[in-house]
Amino acid sequence: MEDEIDDGPRVAGLRGLFAGSGHGGTLSSAERGRPPTGARRYSYDTAESPEPGSHFETTRSAHVPLLSRDDAVLDPPAAPHTCRRRQEGTPVTGTPRAAAPAGDGRLARARVRFLTDEQVDPHDVRDTILASWWRSQQWNVTADRVQQPYVCDLDTGLPLTRSAEPILRRLSEHLDGQSISVILTDQSGVVLSRITGDGELNRHLDTIRLAPGFSYAEEFVGTNGIGTALEAGAPMHVFGHEHYAEYLDNLACAGAPIQHPITGKTVGAVDLTCWRRDADPLLITLARTAADQIRQALLLDSGVHELELFHAYLQACRRTNGMVLAVNDDVVIMNHAARQLLDPADQSVLLGHAVEVLTGRRRAPVLVDLPTGRTVRMACRPVRDSDRDAGGIVHVSPIEPGQSAGTTQLLRMFLPGIVGAGALWIRACHEVDRAYRAGEWLVLGGEPGAGKLALAKAVHHRYNAAGRLRIVDAADADGPDWISTVRSELTEHPAGALVVRRVDRLDEPSLEALTSVLREARSRHGTDLPWVAVTQVQPERPSPGLADLCELFPCTVEIPPLRHHVEDLRELVPFLLSRLSSGGALMCSQDAMQLLLRSDWPGNVEQLFQVLKRVVRRRRRTGSIQAHDLPAEYHTVNRRALTPLEAMERDAIVRGLLDSGGNKVRAATALGMSRATIYRKIHDYGIVLPHH
Repeated sequence: MEDEIDDGPRVAGLRGLFAGSGHGGTLSSAERGRPPTGARRYSYDTAESPEPGSHFETTRSAHVPLLSRDDAVLDPPAAPHTCRRRQEGTPVTGTPRAAAPAGDGRLARARVRFLTDEQVDPHDVRDTILASWWRSQQWNVTADRVQQPYVCDLDTGLPLTRSAEPILRRLSEHLDGQSISVILTDQSGVVLSRITGDGELNRHLDTIRLAPGFSYAEEFVGTNGIGTALEAGAPMHVFGHEHYAEYLDNLACAGAPIQHPITGKTVGAVDLTCWRRDADPLLITLARTAADQIRQALLLDSGVHELELFHAYLQACRRTNGMVLAVNDDVVIMNHAARQLLDPADQSVLLGHAVEVLTGRRRAPVLVDLPTGRTVRMACRPVRDSDRDAGGIVHVSPIEPGQSAGTTQLLRMFLPGIVGAGALWIRACHEVDRAYRAGEWLVLGGEPGAGKLALAKAVHHRYNAAGRLRIVDAADADGPDWISTVRSELTEHPAGALVVRRVDRLDEPSLEALTSVLREARSRHGTDLPWVAVTQVQPERPSPGLADLCELFPCTVEIPPLRHHVEDLRELVPFLLSRLSSGGALMCSQDAMQLLLRSDWPGNVEQLFQVLKRVVRRRRRTGSIQAHDLPAEYHTVNRRALTPLEAMERDAIVRGLLDSGGNKVRAATALGMSRATIYRKIHDYGIVLPHH
């Protein structure tokens, strides 16, 4: 039986933090309510993990008053209090500890039943916890051992870290004497900092790797205050046996996500972790209050960068009478000339292209074809303050009919969100654009991941950015409302667009139903219908139902696979990296680009995006992606499909060569094979390493 404690003084100390902040000694029903579940998820992963140790400890600074949610100074507790252990059987005095929805024993048994695939009584577990357990199981989280990934190049210079550090340090000082650790993570659940005033708790957190650099995302650790709060997008508390992993069941934690004050995006989380015996409902309120204060501090930090952008905009306006815009993730400013000369649709398209050029760090001017038929030259200049991008200044000048664009060859961009200049790709873009302008229903064919849906979205955004775009997936055809959704879109939203994805996956009855609805709508409403496109993987012999469906569409455009315009990787990679990293802070080195150009990309652009996403999450988030950051399979020239065992051997050889700086003899020794064997394997697997 576990020791019981007198938690009255400790609870009084926590409640004292809320004096004058609108939080009394009890929580309101709203504060005790269950937060809604969400779908936001991020993660990092890497194979390199140092042993946790004393270097994770954080020292305290001098006392500074903590600010409440309404900016009132909170008085600290009269004196710090510590928990006092009592002998077994001694009654507990003071304010009672918050009880879990079920008894501790029942909750522990419910978790065991869940982990052993037995039925769990939903009354024994909170709904949000049970949903998190299911997610943890789907991610194959190990419940019996510590297995978190580690980020070796942790970026501690983030605006979040700067804004949060003084707030969390003040909070920790107010908790002096309490066995509570104050933890800050990024949006992926990677721990950025940890302040712990209790030595025993500090050592235990090192043991379970709840320390800077380690990820506590739900997909790696299972249900916990950090990862589950980030998943739900709302404050969460996880006490004792509610944790998915059994090595966490002696802890209690309360986490609150931190949203950016302008964009609303989740940028991190603040978490309070203590021993399970010390759990108190005020932990979640305290975490929520700290998150609110960090959000306010981020607003002040953002204001500095926006002032820098505004100053650059004013300087640009003084130097020219032409069209000038200033843009970043949160702010758009345009001068009188831009407002007068550009239609709203032109403004929308131009801003989309400007963001792409700025994040891709392209310095050369580009030509942009606008929805109104005009062509303009656009030049973008990034604006930086002391530590990060503040946005960019955009100069726009019209190209009159017959006027030369200049001697420099300019990149022509006309579909927002689309990059690439390969001949086959550009031809497909023009064909889709022509069909949309003519109002012709369109079949988009091509391999999975080639960009069929992206082109449909881009052309709709170019000509009808404010219009409705509904995407229906054939994967949902089994649902009862699938065909009624298509029918309502056709009849109720004639000014919009409808895209039906993957129609080649529909069975014959579903194809017949879709064909009937489209034919009926066309016969009843004529041309007063939305633009309709369907996507498919072009079959060699289409089924009768698919052939009947395609007869309703005057035009089919085949989207080329990436291997047929692989030269576009030089534009695609920077564009995709700008979507995966903040402020265009990540680039691709020439060696890494050469390895990417060698691949045949059977999964097309989607495969490229997933590879870069994996690199960003597991290896590098700023600077330049190097060849050794890429997965092992991209260090080879594909000759044949490998068996799983051969793929494992190839990956081990690539990793050994990278670790030895390309020295084959040292790599062979480390791998336990002869020099002749490693030379043969390098040739057989087509392994290519960058030049050193």
